[in-house]
This record gives sequence, C-alpha cells and structure tokens, in this order.
Amino acid sequence: MNAADEQALAERVVSAMMAHDAFSRLLGMEVVDVRPRASTVRLTVRDDMVNGFGVCHGGVAFSLADSAFAFACNTHGRITVSIENTITYPRKVGVGDVLVATAREESASNRLAYYHVEVRRGDELVNVFRGTAYRTDKPFFPDPE
Repeated sequence: MNAADEQALAERVVSAMMAHDAFSRLLGMEVVDVRPRASTVRLTVRDDMVNGFGVCHGGVAFSLADSAFAFACNTHGRITVSIENTITYPRKVGVGDVLVATAREESASNRLAYYHVEVRRGDELVNVFRGTAYRTDKPFFPDPE
C-alpha cells in the first residue's frame, strides 16, 4: 500500500470510528488530524467536566488521550483494542482550557503496538498517556461477500 492509500485508509477508519463513538462526541471531542499510526484530538473543558476541586476530572483527560490512542492505533485497518494504559497528570487543567491530545506509534509488531500520547494546553504538557494495543486479524472494513 502506498502512502496515499495508507492516508486514505486512516481517514476512512477514524471517520467511521468517530461516527459510532457517542462518548467522544458527548465530550465534544474533535479529530483535528489523522495520519497512519497517529492522530490529534481536541477538547474544550466545560463546567460539567470538573471535579469537586474545580479541576478537570482525571477521567475526562484520560478519555481524551484514550480516544486519540484508539484512533491512531486503528488507522492501519485491522481492529485493534487497548490492553493496558497509564496516564500522568503533571499540571492541573480548568474550565475553558483547550486540550489537544496527540497520539503516535512508538513501535509495533504483528500483534502488539505501543503508543505515546501527549496532552497539551497550548505549549504546556498537562498529561502523558502510554498505551499498549492488541491487533486482531479482523479487518476494520471486511470485504463484501
């Protein structure tokens, strides 16, 4: 597959995923960039996304990073699922902050792939997420019978 075909497949997969991802849409996520083995997703923190301390709930930040990870690791066209994730929260985030999660593949084998996701508020790093994905044999778009 050439680079143009890989890009077209990545865009098609992420578009289909987002169309069926009610949770990411509920949170107001927007896919701003898709490339093979990478994606960038944006979210603006709303009033209903903060915890009792007025800080963005960790689950919102995790969900943003997790969605960017999911989109990136499926761009190659085989259904890929998460098997382990971790996140750190080095900076607090508040209402009105625009967060941008950029996921990229660090390495992969036939079955396992490792991703690094940085969540930024402008130039400031606010979360670091690492994910391990399992690549199934099932194509995202099965051939018509």
